[in-house]
Amino acid sequence: MKRSSTLKRILTYLGSRKLLILLSVVFAAVSVALTLYLPTVFGDSIDRMLGKGAVDFKAITSLFIKAGAVILATAVANWLMSIINNRITYGVARDIRNSAAAKLHRLPLAYIDSHPEGDTVSRIITDVDQFTDGLLMGFSQLFTGVITILGTVGFMIAIDWKIALIVILLTPLSLLLARFIASRTHKMFKTQASVRGEQTAFIEEMVENQKVVRAFGMENECTERFEEINERLRRASLKATFFSSLVNPTTRIIYNIIYAVVALIGALTVISSTSAALTVGGLSCLLSYATQYAKPFNEISGVIAELQNAIACAQRVFELLDEKEESADGEKELSHVSGKVEFENVCFSYAPDKKLIEELDLSVKPGMRVAIVGPTGCGKTTLINLLMRFYDVDRGTIQVDGISLPTLKRKSLRKNYGMVLQETVLRRGTVAQNIAMGRPDATREEIISAAKEAHADSFIRRLKNGYDTVISPDYGLSQGQRQLLCIARIMLTLPPMLILDEATSSIDTRTEMKIQDAFAKMMQGRTSFIVAHRLSTVRDADLILVMDKGKIIESGTHDGLLSMGGFYAKLYNSQFDD
Repeated sequence: MKRSSTLKRILTYLGSRKLLILLSVVFAAVSVALTLYLPTVFGDSIDRMLGKGAVDFKAITSLFIKAGAVILATAVANWLMSIINNRITYGVARDIRNSAAAKLHRLPLAYIDSHPEGDTVSRIITDVDQFTDGLLMGFSQLFTGVITILGTVGFMIAIDWKIALIVILLTPLSLLLARFIASRTHKMFKTQASVRGEQTAFIEEMVENQKVVRAFGMENECTERFEEINERLRRASLKATFFSSLVNPTTRIIYNIIYAVVALIGALTVISSTSAALTVGGLSCLLSYATQYAKPFNEISGVIAELQNAIACAQRVFELLDEKEESADGEKELSHVSGKVEFENVCFSYAPDKKLIEELDLSVKPGMRVAIVGPTGCGKTTLINLLMRFYDVDRGTIQVDGISLPTLKRKSLRKNYGMVLQETVLRRGTVAQNIAMGRPDATREEIISAAKEAHADSFIRRLKNGYDTVISPDYGLSQGQRQLLCIARIMLTLPPMLILDEATSSIDTRTEMKIQDAFAKMMQGRTSFIVAHRLSTVRDADLILVMDKGKIIESGTHDGLLSMGGFYAKLYNSQFDD
């Protein structure tokens, strides 16, 4: 993404705040006007105390009172401008984050699966923060700086146009230097933001998988990897900061020269007998204006360097916002579901060059219990992803009750499935709220009944506050307890179709036997898809699909597949062979 298009995108977010921007400019103009008026007051005071016994105390007292009022008014104008600038910048940050958060729900799972979570989080949190800092600095100093430059030029021309002309002619030197340096720091800041996102992703991965790291003694390797990323971030940050920091000292050199030229020419003009147009007070005003004229250029140079970082961070956020969204949602609602599911010539692959599922045909009658078994990577979970339309098929059709999935609303399709996955998902909230995630309007009695069906009631009551205990993803529940809560969710919603993907993988054998009985009752009359590695859990299935390399190589009942003596028989016997 080019910088010009990024700037246009930023302006679109600022467009809805035109009134606030106008007010910011007004208060900036008031602040600058008062600040520039102040030197004339002090210059006038100086002219009223030149010469022995020629001090006009009455006039000086009046001028100092006026100066105090000007300083107070300037402070109020600056305060109001700061409030408005903060509202603008943090409002923009809020809007961008809201857009990014909403975008996450519209991105296909292919993006989530193929991008590190930490990098995505870094774009939404860190990069937006960096962008906000640059934008705030821009509003705080850019408007004020530009108005100050124009104002000081006007005041200097009014005092002595010749000296003002010299200052104006020397100014482009600093602008050329600032532009030369800033144009070369943009890529450096973009590299810095990218490496920072990589570091965030790595840290998050290490924190989440710390048990695995320690179990395999990978601490040193992970530390070395972190040090390598950290070193790259150090070099990128140092390089970007060093070159951007050159702007201020180089422009200061130019403006120190300008100040010296103004002081020299002004002093010669004052002491010259040929002209009395410039007084000592007027010279002090010119020197003050020369300083104030130089200061905005230094600040704007710093703002330009900071904006390079802000734009680089904004580009990363906009790249996320511009990612291709998942395919269009359907318009049909799925109601009164019988549970008939059909696959016709379905082909799917995660990567174009790696084929997974090819020409898959399957017909599942309402109320059937279908077990899907096979070696790791054969396509079992992929089949579930296609059923839930987490991914769209490359070719072929999948139908539920004769309706093609692309024509259905995703929400309508998914609310008719109940899923229990091997990976448990808990959100921050009470135990009751976690169980009622699929049915927020469920009564406490219904929640407790579902927990009893899932054999989770006993451990829940042992928690500090029972069903009102506030838990979170990192709360100290065992994996088995987490899975029981997820099973309780399904017991509560009782959808017309079920998907059980290693639903009891983390539960002890005794509890599993009890839950299998509860599942058997729940699956009666409901179309169910059961993914399992432990084949003892699928013996009662109406249909067992044996998958390998994305294809169904065998299908039938448990006894029928055993009598065939094929792949399933070998797989089953290998689990019970002494």
